[in-house]
Amino acid sequence: MTTTAAQAPPDRRRGGAVARTRHTLGRVLATLARSAAIFAPVFLVATFVTFALRSLSGLSPARIQLGEDATPEAIARVEAAWGLNRPFLVQYGDWFRGVLHGQLGTSWTNGADISTLIGLGLGVSLSVAGLALVIGVLAGFALGTLAALKRTTWIDRAVTGFVTVVSVMPAFVVGIVLVAVLAVGLHLFPAAGYVPAADGIGPWLAHITLPALALSFDVIADVARQLRAGLVAAYRENYVTGAVVRGLSPRRVFLVHVLRNGLGPALATLGLKFPALVGASVVTEWIFGLQGFGRFANDSAQAGDVPAVQGVLVVSIVLVVAFNLVVNLVLARVTPAARRGV
Repeated sequence: MTTTAAQAPPDRRRGGAVARTRHTLGRVLATLARSAAIFAPVFLVATFVTFALRSLSGLSPARIQLGEDATPEAIARVEAAWGLNRPFLVQYGDWFRGVLHGQLGTSWTNGADISTLIGLGLGVSLSVAGLALVIGVLAGFALGTLAALKRTTWIDRAVTGFVTVVSVMPAFVVGIVLVAVLAVGLHLFPAAGYVPAADGIGPWLAHITLPALALSFDVIADVARQLRAGLVAAYRENYVTGAVVRGLSPRRVFLVHVLRNGLGPALATLGLKFPALVGASVVTEWIFGLQGFGRFANDSAQAGDVPAVQGVLVVSIVLVVAFNLVVNLVLARVTPAARRGV
C-alpha cells in the first residue's frame, strides 16, 4: 500500500523539509558565490578606472581653492597637503582601503566627508526610486498580464499603444504636468521639497509621490513589454499545451506554468532599473526641489570635485551589483528555468 505525503511518518516529513531547505540554501549560496566571483574583479577594475579619473582629468584641489592665477609653488603646497605628490599606486591603495571601510574621501570644494554628503542625498533618491519601482512594477505587471491574457484583441493593442506612448514621455515633462495638475491645480500633493520618513510617513509619502510617478513611467513601459513578451512565449510552449489537454483550469495553467516561466525577462529588466532611477533623476530632482544623489553627482561634476565624483561612481557600482544580485536570487527562486541552470 502506497503511503501519501499526508500519511507519511513525522520523521520522514521532517527529513523531507530539511532536505528541501538545504537544497534551497545550496542554490542561494551558489548564486551568491557566482555573483561574488563576478563582482570582485569588476569592482576592482571599476574602482581603479574611477580613481584614474583624477590623473586623466588634470584637475587639482589647488585650482579650485586658489584659482587659475595660483603660482606653481602654491599649487605644489596644496597638492602635497592632499597627498597628491605621492606615487599614483600608493594613492590608489590608500583610497581603495578607505572605500572598503566605507570612507570615500574628502570633498575638494568644502572639505566635507564625501560619505556623509552622499548619504544625505542617497536617502532622498532611494526613497523616490523605491516608490517609483513599486509603482512601475505593479502597474507594468498588471498591464503586461492583461495584454498577454487578451493577446491579439483590441485590449492587447490598446495596452501596447499606451505603453508605447508612456515609454517616450520624458520624466521631466511628466513631472511638470504632475506639478501643474495635482500640486498647483488640485492641491493634492506638495509641489516641491522633501520630508524624511522619521518626521512622519504621511508627509514623507506626500512629498515623494509626484517625483516617483514621474520616474515610474519608464519602468511601467519596460516591465509591461517584457512581461507580455515572456508570457506570450510561455503560452506557446509544449508544457502549457499539455497542461491544457490534461484539463487544468486556465487559472492554474497561468499561475503554475505560464507566469513562473514568463517572469524571467521582466525580472531581468529590473536589474538595471533601480540603480538607473537613483542616479538618472537630476532634472526631476530640480523640478521637485530635491537634494538627491543625482543632483549631488551633477553639482560635483560641474564643480570639478573629483573625489566626490569618484565616490558617486563607487556607490553607483555597488547599487548596480547589489540590485542585480537581488534580482538573480529572485530569479533563482521563482523561475524553474533558472533553477535548472538554463
